[in-house]
Amino acid sequence: MKNVTLTFTEDEAEILCDALETDMEGYKDSVKDARANGNRADVITFSEAADRIKAVHDRIRKAIDN
Repeated sequence: MKNVTLTFTEDEAEILCDALETDMEGYKDSVKDARANGNRADVITFSEAADRIKAVHDRIRKAIDN
């Protein structure tokens, strides 16, 4: 996997974190819907997506807080 380096202002990084939080919540809602519908494959897919988004969010948040 290729690494990419980007530079953001603190404000831009905050905006990115907010957008990732919103996206992550959408996936979490999709997990709930998939569970309710008994769609195990979608539960797995949406859970993995939410976890990956959280990992990116947490890396950005850590950089902001340092």
